[in-house]
Amino acid sequence: MDHDSTRIRPCRAEDLPLLDRHLPTPDAPGRHAGRLARQQAGLGTYLIAWRDGVPAGNGQVRWDGCAAPEVRARLADCPELNGLDVREELRGRGIGTALVRAAEALARERGRTHLGLGVADDNPRAAALYARLGYAPVTAYTDRYAYTDPQGVRHECADPCTFLVRPLLTPPG
Repeated sequence: MDHDSTRIRPCRAEDLPLLDRHLPTPDAPGRHAGRLARQQAGLGTYLIAWRDGVPAGNGQVRWDGCAAPEVRARLADCPELNGLDVREELRGRGIGTALVRAAEALARERGRTHLGLGVADDNPRAAALYARLGYAPVTAYTDRYAYTDPQGVRHECADPCTFLVRPLLTPPG
C-alpha cells in the first residue's frame, strides 16, 4: 500500500535488523520479533511504514482484539490496531494516518465491520489524530504491561486509556 512517499506492507523476517536499528524498543527488547511471530501465527498483521527504504513507523493489527479485559468484555469481535508508532522526527507527515488507513483496508478485506485502537489518556496528539480519522470513544480501560529496562530492573505499568472504534462500512472520505 502506497501513500505519497510512504509505502506500507506487512513485516518480513528480513526487516527485523532495520526495525531494531530505526525503531528501537529499549524498554521491550524483541518487540518487533514478537509482533512478527504473532503475524506468522495468524494472530495479527504487523504493518511497517517505509520511507526511502527505512522504517518510518509501525502498528500491529491484532485480529483477536484488544487484550484488556475491560475492552474484551464489550468488544470481543473488534480487531485492534495496537502499538501505532512513528519515528519522532517524521511525525506530522501523514505516516500515522497512512498506517491507520492501511489497517482499516486490511480489516475491510477480511470482512470486519469495525476497527478499534487504544489511546493513553496522556496522549492528546494521538487522540486528536484518531478523532480526525473518525474514531469515537467506547470504553475506558487500563493498559497493563511490564518491561525490563537495560539495567535488568522489571517495571510494571498501568496506563489509563480509552478504546476508540470506527465503523468500516464505507471507505474513508
